[in-house]
Amino acid sequence: MLSRRRALSLTATAIGAMAVGAAGRTAARAAADSRIRHIPYGACVNYVPLNREFEYRTALKSYCDQLTPEGGLFWFDLRPARDQFKFEMADAMLAFADANEMTLRGHTLVWYGAMPDWTKAISGAAEAEREMTTHIERVMGRYRGKIKTWHVVNEAIDDSKGDVPGLRPNIWLQNLGDKYIDLAFRAARRVDPAAELVLNDYGLEAADGVAPKKRQSFLKLIRDLLDRGVPLHGVGLQGHILGEHQIDRDGVYEFVAEIRSLGLSVHVTELDVIDKALPGPVAVRDAVVAARAYDFLEAICTAIQPSIIATWGITDRYTWVPIYNKRGDGLPNRPLPLDANYQPKPLWRVIDYFCSK
Repeated sequence: MLSRRRALSLTATAIGAMAVGAAGRTAARAAADSRIRHIPYGACVNYVPLNREFEYRTALKSYCDQLTPEGGLFWFDLRPARDQFKFEMADAMLAFADANEMTLRGHTLVWYGAMPDWTKAISGAAEAEREMTTHIERVMGRYRGKIKTWHVVNEAIDDSKGDVPGLRPNIWLQNLGDKYIDLAFRAARRVDPAAELVLNDYGLEAADGVAPKKRQSFLKLIRDLLDRGVPLHGVGLQGHILGEHQIDRDGVYEFVAEIRSLGLSVHVTELDVIDKALPGPVAVRDAVVAARAYDFLEAICTAIQPSIIATWGITDRYTWVPIYNKRGDGLPNRPLPLDANYQPKPLWRVIDYFCSK
């Protein structure tokens, strides 16, 4: 368990490393400068508060250059039945982004999660390829030229269970084998040759003995795809950071440098800091959260300028973290740049520093 003094010293080190002017910028100044950042900042957008809450919409407009749908582009949302496509949620998010001079990121075309029940009946290579291809053609075709970056395959690498992990079990791997990833990227390229196509994954940054194995598997997959001529353009590092673990700064730097050497872009796609195991006092917790994010982003930005730094949500009021990582002391989680009252936290100063430097 981190002591209060140790936790606060971590943030003092992180924020002290920033330029004084950047660290001290107010939220209003950050909002005013949002369109001249060197690295765009983005956040995932939740459809419900987007429709219902003025403060939520205002925060997105004030801080974000890009949005990622938290839902709306998942199979579960788009295809309640095999022959039915429902685009209302995604259309609304795109309209909001367009109206406020933001771009929308395509998340995600192929994933093991958020699948409607009818997909459990998919059986055999021919049916699986047909359904996957149909989905990519309909979805990307609708947003061709409007959504310019797509997470084509999400979380393809399994979690490590001692050994170096392989591909994550899912209906696509079951029916198509490992070529399902090739098929997805090639279909995406056919539909929109101008789109940037990204492979996205998590669990790559912690100094916990597990992340290096996942990085090893992820890098092997990336190299294999490129060797086979698969149209892969970028790699997404989600960054759901476990607050109790330090960042493997050297490991992250070396991984990102290798991605750069392969000619690929790097995207920070879903950053938050899971504070389930961190001390309760707000100042202590916010200190550790900011320090972990600083170490993660510094390792990446030293190796390459990422295409985006995006968080998985913008306010602690709306976050997935307590669903799976509720604190034992009953205190609310604080994983995101703005608190539940939309006030910027030390984490925002860290993000703003890297986006603006």
